[in-house]
Amino acid sequence: MRVALVHDWLTGMRGGERVLERIARFFPGAPIFTLVHKKGGVSAELESHPIRTSFLQSLPGATERYRWFLPLFPNAIESFDFSEFDAIVSTSHAVAKAARPRPGAPHLSYVHTPMRYIWELESQYFPPERFGGIAGAFVRHTCARLRKWDVATADRASALVANSHFVAARIRRHWNRDASVVHPCVAVERFAPAEGPREYYLLAGAFAPYKRLDLALEAFAALKLPLVVAGGGQDDARLRAMAPPHVRFVPITGDCQLAELYEGAKALIFPGEEDFGIMPLEAMASGTPVIAYGCGGALETVGRGAPSEALAHVAAGGVSRAPGGMLFGTQSAEAIAEAVRAFERETFSPLELNLLAQPFAGERFDEQMRAALIAAGIPPQA
Repeated sequence: MRVALVHDWLTGMRGGERVLERIARFFPGAPIFTLVHKKGGVSAELESHPIRTSFLQSLPGATERYRWFLPLFPNAIESFDFSEFDAIVSTSHAVAKAARPRPGAPHLSYVHTPMRYIWELESQYFPPERFGGIAGAFVRHTCARLRKWDVATADRASALVANSHFVAARIRRHWNRDASVVHPCVAVERFAPAEGPREYYLLAGAFAPYKRLDLALEAFAALKLPLVVAGGGQDDARLRAMAPPHVRFVPITGDCQLAELYEGAKALIFPGEEDFGIMPLEAMASGTPVIAYGCGGALETVGRGAPSEALAHVAAGGVSRAPGGMLFGTQSAEAIAEAVRAFERETFSPLELNLLAQPFAGERFDEQMRAALIAAGIPPQA
């Protein structure tokens, strides 16, 4: 069976690329179709596959500024010809799920989310104060057009797998389709509970608007507690400009350095509404509690197994202890500060936190994803 793999873009190695890497092991040598590829930007394992890019690759600065070509994404994904392939497996958080298989060929799409920047988070990605006038009108028109296209192409995948129950509900709301759920794989074996000194709070990941790192910086400006910010991305300059002097920024140079950051942290601060969120599970595998916004995927990781009373209190805007750390119910700097103060009065066992992360190991993902592929009529080849 000739299988094509499809991914939105290959410019960095984040959670979505880790999932693609795991799925690609089922199909050795299968080509990966992607809008844009930054050579060397992903793992050697993914780079070993033939990688086929869209016409966006030839546009100036595409590997760094691909987001600016958002209006062209539909044309780019539809420009691929899959007539020589018997099946498609896509991993999508933008347009990959709209890859068109040849008539009768199965297409399974693993969906991280419907495009968040044209649905729930449009105002965060394109705030009116930054996109006003003619530019704002163009953005609003573009997002409205993309929403219509997103719904119209939702049936191009014959089977959908969501990365969380939260995303499955979003798929049902926007696309009127049901999706099974397979939580992403987490390399929990790379992390171990540490008993050494924990001297700072950690804020880590991609510097993207929806992750709301700005709220954490505001909270720690008031708390005056040590905070390490690790990562980089499109909001880098803005976040550095607003950070108080006692906040330290460090780049993430590799998995080993990230593991060391987890081990030295009192807690990971997780202020965004995530589709799932792999970092909280990496932190928990390191024995590090997580202080998370009690919405979205965090309820399936940090809040997994929390008493219904605690979850109800969080849903009402309060702060509660959860098995994996603390949950706060209002997405604000004040709520984060309140959660940190409450956390300072609590004690968590590193070993117990590590055990909470184990059910999300890669072997569980392989088993569930293999079953989903077989059910979709795309038997794994390895």
